[in-house]
Amino acid sequence: MCGYLSNPLQFSQAIFRRFSAMTGEQLPSSSSIQSLYELCNQTFKRSANSPPSSQAIQRVSALLDTITSTDVGLKENEEDDRGHGLFGFNVFSRANRWAQPITYIDVHECDGFTMCIFCFPTSSVIPLHDHPGMTVLSKVLYGSLHVKAYDWVEPTRIEKSNGTRVRLAKLAVDKVVTAPSNTSILYPNTGGNLHCFTAITPCAVLDILAPPYSEAAGRICTYYHDYPYSSFPTAHNGEVGDSKEEEYAWLAEIETPADLYMRNGRYTGPAIHSID
Repeated sequence: MCGYLSNPLQFSQAIFRRFSAMTGEQLPSSSSIQSLYELCNQTFKRSANSPPSSQAIQRVSALLDTITSTDVGLKENEEDDRGHGLFGFNVFSRANRWAQPITYIDVHECDGFTMCIFCFPTSSVIPLHDHPGMTVLSKVLYGSLHVKAYDWVEPTRIEKSNGTRVRLAKLAVDKVVTAPSNTSILYPNTGGNLHCFTAITPCAVLDILAPPYSEAAGRICTYYHDYPYSSFPTAHNGEVGDSKEEEYAWLAEIETPADLYMRNGRYTGPAIHSID
């Protein structure tokens, strides 16, 4: 058993071999992504009476750490990072050169969790948005990505000025993540539940969202604009404890940004065999 602790993939596969031996079911595949799916299925299944423990989530994180772009059928820099050749469009048109889509790839989706990949051209952005009641694990597969993330300040602080309603949040993450890197985790109330991604280079991110977005369940993605703390002078200004004002921002809900340009891609990695 000790040998498995240093190799999460072998540990996960051992668990499911033992499960298969007990139930008579066969392990469908030994691929890394199949093992990740099976561990997620065990950890995030909706029939569970309680949310997964932090230890269970860390096991998923450790296995996700081992996943590479090859494991999910991706090739780094397979094409020009703008999506067109240098002369594919009018080179004098700034809009044509820069308005390239982020590609969304659905790897697996069920009631308990979603596994998906976002492929970013250079300078593309997923604007600041939230994950209500969700735990999200993210692994940068290749390239470099700037991550800026907030958590809501509790107790809730809301201000209104000139018709704008804002809520106070504290900065949780503001850094560039470059592959290879460890998995990042955000929780419903901590870890940077509201985040924004900006591609520094062509890059790809494998996400696990548990549970997934669901309008019926009230888990709706909301976008925000962040304002500096000093933008809304109130009686509360200067009352952020020992922290610096730069660590806080006022967030205002906005409509889905019109310049959020995303298209669906096809998953080309090893097939995932679902377990009922």
